[in-house]
Amino acid sequence: MRVFSNNIANAVARLPDHQVFGRVADIVGLMVEIGGLQGTLSIGDHVRVDGRKGHYVICEVIGFRSGRALVMPFGSLDGIGLGCQAELASTEPSIYPDQSWLGRVINAFGEPLDDHGAIESGMKPYQIHASPPPAHKRRRVGGKVDLGVRVMNTFLTTCRGQRMGIFAGSGVGKSTLLSMMARNTDAEISVVGLIGERGREAKEFIEDYLGEEGMKRTVVILATSDEPPLVRRQAAYVTLAVAEYFRDQGKNVLCMMDSITRFAMAQREISLSAGEPPASKGYTPSVFAELPKLLERAGPGHGAQGDITGLFTVLVEGDDHNEPVADAVRGILDGHVVLEREIAERNRYPAINVLKSISRTMPACNTASQNAAIVRARKLLATYEDMAELIRLGAYRRGSDAAVDEAIQYYDQLENYLSQEIGESPSLAEGYRQLYDLLGMQGDTGDPAADEADPETAGG
Repeated sequence: MRVFSNNIANAVARLPDHQVFGRVADIVGLMVEIGGLQGTLSIGDHVRVDGRKGHYVICEVIGFRSGRALVMPFGSLDGIGLGCQAELASTEPSIYPDQSWLGRVINAFGEPLDDHGAIESGMKPYQIHASPPPAHKRRRVGGKVDLGVRVMNTFLTTCRGQRMGIFAGSGVGKSTLLSMMARNTDAEISVVGLIGERGREAKEFIEDYLGEEGMKRTVVILATSDEPPLVRRQAAYVTLAVAEYFRDQGKNVLCMMDSITRFAMAQREISLSAGEPPASKGYTPSVFAELPKLLERAGPGHGAQGDITGLFTVLVEGDDHNEPVADAVRGILDGHVVLEREIAERNRYPAINVLKSISRTMPACNTASQNAAIVRARKLLATYEDMAELIRLGAYRRGSDAAVDEAIQYYDQLENYLSQEIGESPSLAEGYRQLYDLLGMQGDTGDPAADEADPETAGG
């Protein structure tokens, strides 16, 4: 009863003190033109349009033309026609997150999608289209985040408040990599946004990959590929709003979104419907304006706030890593992880190409011994890749180059190190320890207890 009483109290508090009405003047495709609300609407406002037999649909204002508001629906337009009444619904669309949302699956409106009953509304509204914290008040990135994936922890170390992009074509393992990190991370809270996801895969991701333990500290926001573009776009904004709620509780939040490309595609559909001219590969200028507004909301907080560490997947079209969305996102984020189909084809997962990937917090976040091990491993991989074609053809003769001989000696061991089964969850310290052993080096692992127990390692 407490859930429903709190929800009712919050709903009453949000009721407007007056009502404003207009009428549907035209409908073309998914675009609805509304007249009679001049002077009361602005971009982003929500409008309720009433149809036949009690049916209604919530729409969002996306533009204006000839004195009329252009709105797009969050649902079906069945039963909506000319002359239907339109009412201003909300000028500041928001959600009311609560601690009880952990372990739940919600939609783009903060409503439950699972079978666990109603969810409780919090007392404080969080705007869907919020602004990021002021740049001059934000802290710098914090200490390392243990993501539970060996290659990410060592070669692409991520710090609290950092934002990383995971770039890959379809079917190369982006979602699986995200699920491994969501389940194994040492972050206090995980917020996962599945934007434009296949409906079939959503339950698999939640039950098989995240599992019961992973869901206990996770909120999943889901918008499937068949939903209207406004819903898919809003799901991305709601993902950040939920992460901001937990950040304000002082929590270290890992925010994961799959994928930014589908968010950009939804924004492209919306802006093209509003008459905005396409620019690069059909993407409109507003797409590239919205991307930083969304991505900048992740990052370090200020004052007593926690941090939002962001991991955003980018679906590169045609395996072209320089396509417009990938290029724009790469320039905004603090590093990029490149997954390659050729690596996946030889059955090495995660299919990360460490030579093409970078974390911009490295090497500053590492100790000297950690950086030395990473530099040596990358050099061995680079040397092998430079000669890979000749080695595979049998044209290289051992003894011709000592550096190449050494790279050949270590290559299979490094490939095994970079691969990881879904069920594995090596810690940050374990990853460094295994790399030192593989390369015959010594150094600190970041685990004070282990390093103190080994005098040689502590001295590294």
